[in-house]
Formats: sequence, C-alpha cells, structure tokens
Amino acid sequence: MSKLSSIGRKFLMALSGFFLMIFLLQHFSINILSVLSPNTFNEVSQFMGTNFLVQGILQPVLIFGIVFHFVMAFLLEIHNRNARPVKYYGASTSGGSFLSKNMIISGLTILIFLALHMYDFWWHEMSVKYLQGDMTGLNAAGELRYHEELVAKFQNIGRVLIYCLAFVFLGLHTAHGFQSAFQSVGANHPKYTPIIKKIGFFYSVILPAGFVFIAFYHFLFN
Repeated sequence: MSKLSSIGRKFLMALSGFFLMIFLLQHFSINILSVLSPNTFNEVSQFMGTNFLVQGILQPVLIFGIVFHFVMAFLLEIHNRNARPVKYYGASTSGGSFLSKNMIISGLTILIFLALHMYDFWWHEMSVKYLQGDMTGLNAAGELRYHEELVAKFQNIGRVLIYCLAFVFLGLHTAHGFQSAFQSVGANHPKYTPIIKKIGFFYSVILPAGFVFIAFYHFLFN
C-alpha cells in the first residue's frame, strides 16, 4: 500500500510538473516580448491582467498547481527519508545523480524566489487593481504601464543577480525533473528516452538562459 501510495504521489507530482513547465514556456513567450516589442508586451499584459478567464480561473489553478507540486515534493522527501532512516555509508557518492539527490534544495531555492517574484509583480498588480481600484493599466502619462514597471524592477543589479541565480537553480531543477516526470508517468522506452533527455537538456538550459537574457537586457539597455 505504501509503495502504491508513493507511486501515486510521483505520478501526481509529474502531472503538476508538466503543467508548470508548460506555464514556464507561456510565461517566457510573454516576457520575451518585453525585449522584442514593448507595445505588444503591454497589450498582452493588459489582456492577461483584465481577462476574467485568466484572472478568475487560470490564475487560481496556477497557484494551486505550484502549491500542489511543492507539497508533493515535501511529502516524497519525508517518505524517502523515513524509508531509509539510517544513511548508508557512501550514500553521498552513490544512489543517484547529484541533481536527483538535491532536487529538494533547488526546489526550496525556487520557492524562496517565487516569494520575491510574487511580491514584485503579483502583489503589485493585486494592489493596483483591487486595493486602489485602478483597472485601466495606464500610468500617469496615459500609457500602458507594464513594460515601464518591468524595466524599473531590473534597474537594481542586486535584484538582477538574485533573479539570475534563481534561473540557474531552475535549470538545475528541470534538468532532472523533466526526464524524471516522463519516467513517473511510464514514458520510459529505449527508443524514446534518449529523445526526452535531449529535449529536457535544451529546456533546462535555453529557457533559464532566456530569462537571464531578459533580466540583463533590461538592466543594460533600458
């Protein structure tokens, strides 16, 4: 029963991981517009910030997905520790890769970063819209404010470095998590696993590097 329960938790965690990885792609596709086309970024941000489907349904689902994923991770970590209460000699050098044995550390780092990220953007949006009652999305000059506010966040080198460090940990986390999620749902075949590993490698390198590029671009050129 315990084994089935562990398998079930891994399966559910994998599903939530897929959901969050898709969200990261969507999040990046919007953020890169802040570099390629500030006006389009403003328009998309205004739509995302005022559309009922996004705000009333998708946003709560996203928050639930994040909380669910981390709760499942902690439960699995506790289960694994309880299953092996005495650490075997040499366990630090065997029994899994460095990334797999430190997923909880990279995950906790990302969780701490999420708190900062939500303070920077999500809480600011909630404050403007629902505490100040301003749903227009306009600044004092009557222009859409989203690009201007994004750039302002990345004028502090300390914040830029924190964001970039978090993206490095995100890359480390997804480097193992991508292939592990497919394995947890049964997608483990000699023909397909090497392809999944290659896609996972590019996902865990290119996507975090793209976020790092966005942060440094706004710091250096805006």
